[in-house]
Amino acid sequence: MSNPAPLDWEALATVLCPGLAQKAGPLARLMRERALHCVWQPLADLREGKVYAHEALIRGPQGTEFHTPDRLLALARREGMLADFELFCIATALLQWGMRGEAGRLFVNVSADALVQCVLRCPAEGFGALVSSFGVDPRMLVLEITEHERVGDMAQLRQTVAAVHASGATLALDDFGDGHSSLRLWAEVKPSFVKIDKYFIHAISEHSENLQMVQAIQRIADMFGTTLVAEGIETRDDLRVLRDLGLPYGQGWLIGRPQEAPRTAIDERALEVVHDRRVAVMPQQQHSARPGILRGLPILQAPTATLATSNNDLAALFQERPDLHAIAIVDGDRPVALVNRQQFMNHYATLYFREVHGRKPCIAYANQAPRVVELDDDVDELVTILTSQDQRYLSDGFVVTDNGRYAGLGTGEQLVRSVTEARIEAARHANPLTFLPGNIPISMHIDRLLAGGAEFAACYADLNNFKPFNDQYGYWRGDEMIRLVARLAVAHCDARRDFVGHVGGDDFMILFQSSDWQRRCEAIVQEFAQQALSLFDPEARAAGGIEAEDRHGVLRFFPCTTLSIGAVRIRRGEFRRAEEVANAAALAKHDAKLGGAGLFVREEPLRAVA
Repeated sequence: MSNPAPLDWEALATVLCPGLAQKAGPLARLMRERALHCVWQPLADLREGKVYAHEALIRGPQGTEFHTPDRLLALARREGMLADFELFCIATALLQWGMRGEAGRLFVNVSADALVQCVLRCPAEGFGALVSSFGVDPRMLVLEITEHERVGDMAQLRQTVAAVHASGATLALDDFGDGHSSLRLWAEVKPSFVKIDKYFIHAISEHSENLQMVQAIQRIADMFGTTLVAEGIETRDDLRVLRDLGLPYGQGWLIGRPQEAPRTAIDERALEVVHDRRVAVMPQQQHSARPGILRGLPILQAPTATLATSNNDLAALFQERPDLHAIAIVDGDRPVALVNRQQFMNHYATLYFREVHGRKPCIAYANQAPRVVELDDDVDELVTILTSQDQRYLSDGFVVTDNGRYAGLGTGEQLVRSVTEARIEAARHANPLTFLPGNIPISMHIDRLLAGGAEFAACYADLNNFKPFNDQYGYWRGDEMIRLVARLAVAHCDARRDFVGHVGGDDFMILFQSSDWQRRCEAIVQEFAQQALSLFDPEARAAGGIEAEDRHGVLRFFPCTTLSIGAVRIRRGEFRRAEEVANAAALAKHDAKLGGAGLFVREEPLRAVA
């Protein structure tokens, strides 16, 4: 960069803030006296743990009522000089950054309309020359557009954006997702950076909704080719999640608070997380989303009858279509009744029916309260059909509508199959008994651990003598025992480091990153042995077990149910796939059950990667 021309601050202030000399308010006085200054907050590279840039934040005189930016902005609005104030803040940030001779990247806040005014008021040499005159390389300047709802003239903003890009400076979109941000503005401005609003970053390690929102923003950023910055990082757990999501940059009090001098390194607590190989345990949805399963359900495209259709005409329809179990009666596009084939044809075949009733409307032999299901109805809606006391819904099937309009028919057989498949798929994501993550989230977390190079312990927990207990006391008490395992596993795991999943039945998978995982496993086993006794009756507790039939139907004595945990240590580079880790843990579980209750640690892995 060539040496900048000497800076005439007074002349520049007159150009950027032409009405400043005539203003009499306290803010105008502070500006004329150059009593405002900047503090600098770092942005971190979340991959390397280094300071990537600084954001300039304006402050008034320390110890006065004008120190905070909120107070300064309120004064600017009251004195009718908001645009002048914003441009003055830009000039102040560039001046003080240039005086420091800093080589790093600088983020400066500006509203879209103020940015337009800044470019319009620039000297003839243009925006790049203006920035250079402060001793700042335009290529190191990022103008961070705030207050997105204030975009007055989009066409003029496009011209301004072109001028900024031509100077070498880049643009950022601030607080994306705060309610004022706009996807259209993102598309129009094509910013190099988008800052995700702190609302979605705060407690992202605890709330799956925030996690999903950030992942959605990531997909948009990939489409636009935009770099993301996470704002408002305040806890180590949130930082770990953001790092593992692949967010490249972050900002917040954990990274570094605003201070008078730029930082050379981020906060030590944040640096430890960035360099820590342990993988974040992503927040799980307690209840999986309720999908509209009927979109994929085979729908029978059946002809319909009307309110005027006669019994003879309906019989002819059934004879033409032997595959139809029923026919819907519609009023226009709206289904109003359903005629069951077997019941109707039984009536139609009786003596003199055709002669007496053949020309009469078929509505008299229809179910005028059929079950109507929308294409987007979810599993819980469909289950009510199966559990209804009125079993006509299974024999008649149901009418399918799309936005209230007749779309076709569904059969009871299809309904049972679809509900069963949907329940099985849902259980793979979250077990309906314990609400713990199912097979798919378990495998995804193992893959993340392997990809991140984390060292962890894969522990497979299973109950001993559970089947005779379940047979003796029934499924309700059996479910209570399974939920007991779940509660104890969760209670003895560190939610920030350890992952508890429910494979199914009485099988659980625990993925430990806690260094004291063996002690935690032993505590789970011991507490289960004590608390599970309360699920047996007094006679069984006194005897130490129950008499029950084994798998071969032979009556024998089974000790009270206990818990076995098989564990295998997963070291960096030993495995490539989640399936290999699961197989190793299952083999360790098998060895643990052979040895009785307790923890068994398999020292040799199932198969090391060559």
